[in-house]
Amino acid sequence: MIPLLMPLFQGEWMPYGETLACAPQWPCDTVPISRLIRDGMELGEAIRLHAHHRGVTGKDLRAVASVWSLEYLWALLPPVVAAASILRHGFPVHPRGIAVELDATSMPVRFHITHEGISVADESAAARYDTLLWHHLDPLFAALCRLTGLPSKILWGNAARYLELILDQAMLLTNKAAHVVADRQALLQETTWPDGRANPLYGRRREALRIENGEAVTVRLHRQCCLIYRLPGEVYCGVCPLAPRYRK
Repeated sequence: MIPLLMPLFQGEWMPYGETLACAPQWPCDTVPISRLIRDGMELGEAIRLHAHHRGVTGKDLRAVASVWSLEYLWALLPPVVAAASILRHGFPVHPRGIAVELDATSMPVRFHITHEGISVADESAAARYDTLLWHHLDPLFAALCRLTGLPSKILWGNAARYLELILDQAMLLTNKAAHVVADRQALLQETTWPDGRANPLYGRRREALRIENGEAVTVRLHRQCCLIYRLPGEVYCGVCPLAPRYRK
């Protein structure tokens, strides 16, 4: 694990800090993100290979692309977000400076950088997250949309889902430090970015009732369905906004 991250990723969270590695050179079997985004054939092959692994037949790869993005985000975001919001440190996540390691099913499992980045202590949330959101995720999501027809709102909903989970954990870890709370507000609750662009991470979340042990419990549903229920052998997740039990 990158030494900077060690104090943040202890116990059961340790594996999530190990999905970002730093060495002078990328391993030879990794794929530079700039190439993955630029080369539609390589990204498309990764999605098709994972579709085969999932038992998906036919040409509709929207659900596969969404689930693939969830794994991509879950490998990338925990160390990057923890560093950006808790430590005010920026890792080099521009597509030209980071590569991804894919497993035998083309699932993203680890990211690789060649230097540890810089302090961004004096930067706003918008500045600290600019490269991650607008230079890395935005073009990646656009490429996935072009290849599969998956609506971009689903991909941004996937990103918001994990950002919220990670930032909530960061607030617990820091006893709700003001700068972490402010980042959560800026990233997830503001409708626009400081420059006036719509914030793709923002989305209203519907609340629904679920019966547990004979009592009604209020649950907050995800902003968007990730479409996992469309994959062979899968079902709606417990807080899916499209789940039949939550439909009026």
